[in-house]
Amino acid sequence: MLLLTLLVVLIAQGLSSLIWLAQLRASQVQGLRASASSLAHSMSASVSYFRSLPVAYRPMVLDQLRSMGGTRFFVSLNDKPLDMSVLPVTSRKQAVIEVVSEVLHERLGQGMEISVEFVSPDDLRIFNSGLKLDELPRSWAHYALTLEPLNPPVLVTQIRLDEGEWLYIASLLPEPYTGLEPQGLPRQQIGFIVLTTALLLLFIGLLVHWQSLPLKRLARTAREMSLGADVPPVAEAGGSEVVEVGRAFNAMRERISRYLTERSQLFSAISHDLRTPITRLRLRVELLEDEALQAKFSRDLDELELLVKGALQCVKDTDIHENIEPVDLNQVLEILAEPYLRDGRVTVEGKVLAPYQGKPLALRRCIGNLIDNAIKYGERAHLRIIDGPEAFVLQVDDQGPGVPEQRLEQVFEPHFRLAAQQQGYGLGLGIARNIAHSHGGEVSLLNLREGGLRVTLCLPRVME
Repeated sequence: MLLLTLLVVLIAQGLSSLIWLAQLRASQVQGLRASASSLAHSMSASVSYFRSLPVAYRPMVLDQLRSMGGTRFFVSLNDKPLDMSVLPVTSRKQAVIEVVSEVLHERLGQGMEISVEFVSPDDLRIFNSGLKLDELPRSWAHYALTLEPLNPPVLVTQIRLDEGEWLYIASLLPEPYTGLEPQGLPRQQIGFIVLTTALLLLFIGLLVHWQSLPLKRLARTAREMSLGADVPPVAEAGGSEVVEVGRAFNAMRERISRYLTERSQLFSAISHDLRTPITRLRLRVELLEDEALQAKFSRDLDELELLVKGALQCVKDTDIHENIEPVDLNQVLEILAEPYLRDGRVTVEGKVLAPYQGKPLALRRCIGNLIDNAIKYGERAHLRIIDGPEAFVLQVDDQGPGVPEQRLEQVFEPHFRLAAQQQGYGLGLGIARNIAHSHGGEVSLLNLREGGLRVTLCLPRVME
């Protein structure tokens, strides 16, 4: 949410800055054209003044202006237009050139021969002799044509007054248009964007944190509840949607707790009610004189008792009411594998790096069922431990015939058994998977290429 908010804020700030910058540049161009027009009117007044002077007095007036410290323009008279390297034309330079040319032609006459160009101060020439700006006395032109250390482009206007007489006018545009070229975002605007973005992210981060606290408590309570712990109701706090989620969770918690209590009572009653008639029937069967009939009744009663014990064992092994605590899985594996280590039927590879937060007896039943199944149907079991910060993985490889691909999921169903001749209830894998699910993990099967079956138990260490 913070990253998405940051993206939205940056896009909004970028769009607003672009709009603001476009408006700023439009107003700057408008102001630039107005300044260029004012500058051109001043030039036209100076040209009209020089045209009104007798030819002999013009050089004298220019000398007096230079000795007085210069004017807004640097003005000189030449016998031909000066040839200089001009700067590349940009949109703003072109706008200034067009405005100056238009005003001068309007004020001086359309027939006047006028040249308007922008020249770099380093390439600027002043007189016919080709003198550079740096070669002149500073009082002559430096105050009018330089702004050290910026040295902006110089607007050079050359106007033909008469045959062999060109009036040379060099000037700078007034502030803030001296540099001509558009600038990027001002530092104040960039600082404003950074400040507003930081404030927005700060307040949104606090809001997200405040709203997520009830959700974190809800997630922690749900995880503990999924492991069978007795958890208190969650606090119904936060936004309206979060309060509704908490209220729904508390209602679900009450229904699940009531259901588990009723189920436990139901199976206890079934266990108590069924054992008595089964025992009574066995006593009556023993009184039968027909041995064949007695054997048939005994076999039916054995099957019935087996079903009752299997159902009760399934409930007992999956309905595990234990507290969650750190479990030393190395010790659990050592205890479970010890009876088979002497004859080599079980081998262990790897080691558990840290205790696992779970239910001790449930995990022992889960791993024990996997090892017992491997020994029972595959003769040998090789345990491979792959532990890490995110999950604990136990691979149990046997040397049995494996499981047909179409039956890989069916073997987890209660009372389903591939080997009918083997004794058992057909509940081991189902119970192991149920216990893994209660810890947020999974039990999966894979037939190995070299023969045998691999049962993989994966238990996450961090449950989201």
